[in-house]
Amino acid sequence: MKKAFSIIFLILFVVSMVGIATAKEKIKVKQITGDVAAVDAVAKSLTVKGKKAEITVTADEKALADIKIGDKVVVKYTEQDGKNIAKSIKKVADKAEKKGEEKKAEPAKPAKPAEQQKGKDVKKKKSIEGC
Repeated sequence: MKKAFSIIFLILFVVSMVGIATAKEKIKVKQITGDVAAVDAVAKSLTVKGKKAEITVTADEKALADIKIGDKVVVKYTEQDGKNIAKSIKKVADKAEKKGEEKKAEPAKPAKPAEQQKGKDVKKKKSIEGC
C-alpha cells in the first residue's frame, strides 16, 4: 500500500512540475507608439519608429490596408520564434490634427438684440433731440 501511495504521489508531483514549467512560458504582449517608417505589403510587415527603438512587425493584409508611411500608430505585438507578430494596429491622431479639429468647431452665433432676450427688462432710452 505504501508503494502504491508513493507512486501516485510521484506522478502527481511530476505533473505539477510540468504545469509550472509551461506557465513560465507565458507570452507577453508588448506595445510601441511611433511613426510608420515603412510598409511592405508583399512581406506583410510594418516598421514603426518609436522614441527608443525601431520595430518591424508582421501583420495581416487587413491591418496594413489603411496604414501609410508617416502615420502615427500604436502597435501591440508579441514575440514568437524570433519574429514580432502584430496583435493590433491603431492609428493615432497627431496633436496638430487634434488642435485643428477643435478649431474647426462651429462659428459663434451672433448675439440676439437686447429687445429679443427673454427674461430681461429692457428699457428704451429716449433720444434727446435738439442737443
